[in-house]
Amino acid sequence: MIVQGRVAARIVALACLAAIPFAAGAAGIPTAAREAKVAAIFDSAAQSPERLRLFLRQMPKGGDLHNHLGGGIYAEDFLRWAAADGLCAAGTALVPPPCPAGQTIASIIEHQPEAYARLVDAFSTRGWQQGVGRDTVSGHDQFFATFEKFGPAARGHNADAIVLARRAADDDRLSYLELDHNPTALDNDALAVPATPLDAAGLADRYARDLPGIDAVVERARAEIRADEAKVRAALGCDGPHPEAACAVGVRYMTYALRAMPPSVVFRQLMLGFALAQKDPRFVGVNIVQPEDWPVPLRDYDLHMAMFRFLEGKYPGVHRSLHAGELAPGMVPPADLRDHIAKAIAVGGAQRIGHGVDIAEEADAAQTMARMAREGIAVEINLSSNDVILGVRGAEHPLALYRRFGVPFVISSDDQGVLRGDMTGEYLRAAREQGLRYRDLKTAARASLEYAFLPGDSLWLAHRPGQPKAACARSLADAGCRHLAETSEKARAELLLEQQFADFENKMIVDPV
Repeated sequence: MIVQGRVAARIVALACLAAIPFAAGAAGIPTAAREAKVAAIFDSAAQSPERLRLFLRQMPKGGDLHNHLGGGIYAEDFLRWAAADGLCAAGTALVPPPCPAGQTIASIIEHQPEAYARLVDAFSTRGWQQGVGRDTVSGHDQFFATFEKFGPAARGHNADAIVLARRAADDDRLSYLELDHNPTALDNDALAVPATPLDAAGLADRYARDLPGIDAVVERARAEIRADEAKVRAALGCDGPHPEAACAVGVRYMTYALRAMPPSVVFRQLMLGFALAQKDPRFVGVNIVQPEDWPVPLRDYDLHMAMFRFLEGKYPGVHRSLHAGELAPGMVPPADLRDHIAKAIAVGGAQRIGHGVDIAEEADAAQTMARMAREGIAVEINLSSNDVILGVRGAEHPLALYRRFGVPFVISSDDQGVLRGDMTGEYLRAAREQGLRYRDLKTAARASLEYAFLPGDSLWLAHRPGQPKAACARSLADAGCRHLAETSEKARAELLLEQQFADFENKMIVDPV
């Protein structure tokens, strides 16, 4: 099979991992010296935002572990799909045909650039970030209102969205994605559940009653994702003579429940998500989403954590990453800032925390962060999202606090389409606003695979990215290291990232920005 570009390089790298020396780069420069040279280039580039962006654009970034598939799509793509599906505009809403004259999305794209721009602004935070409407709507409300607006355009386009997510990842030098994504079959079933009363004491009875119907929904969801992934591979040419580089991006999925729904619906979504993740290796965990500050999520927070604990007991092998602490002072009464992260870990069994912005407001913040550091519970850092939604940025962001306590962290995108950003921009903010330097960012990239829910043993010793296990400490050519790469998907991904770093650093030394 003929392959081209970066996909060829990645396939060759995967095939030849056992021949790559761990201790030296391809140019004969020892790893530590090579890294030091590139760190100096980074420090020089950091004097100019554009030079730094050029540096970071080329830098390998590992994985994106907090990436909502729908929110990752740009408004322009939603509008393209809406035009192809014959949808109409009613103000900034999408409605089905028949359309009044001049109100088809196709016509607006062709003839009405001002109306088109208003739709892009409505489907994203683009206009809001430029000051449009800031006196009447918060970034929080603008952000979350977009999902209902572009929702009609997303229907039937899950495969198209995955194609775009993989292309965007490859363009940003990412090699792995964990996409928050529910198959339509899962959502259709759960959202049809009647809103009947449910409390923590009733979870066991509800589980026993609903369990007989779960397998059929799970099988429909599995068939759906198989079909979608076949479409993705066809669109990218992955099985043909000229596959796109995006074919080499690894993808797994996180199911989720909508925390603002009635408890009976949330529990059904979580049951389906846990069951699907147990049955299908493409789904590596379960999450819970929607604004944490809305009244129903605040009211039901303890109940939701009890649901996670109950289902963890039924499906002990399923991973959990929970949105928790996506709050800031003034958004909610102080009492609601005191324990969400702690409860997500102690009760909900979170293995990663999404956002974790209000950690300094928690009653037992120091103990919680010490536990996260001790148990390897990483926090998913979403700098642009936290700025737009919560108004938390710069020195007010808790990333430095987490680092002070030794909490592992990963840099992630959250919803780059809605936020009009990319992972390079997140790394840029981490450098310019949080003071991270090259070695810090390299550690974050390594951590993104270390704390991914990929199966298999890690390359690294005791959750310390950069410190290889004995089998790989001397050379990747050692038999033990070859065996690790052959038997562990996680180790293969981590070893590939090391080769990507070696290639990047050697290139940067020869041709610095």
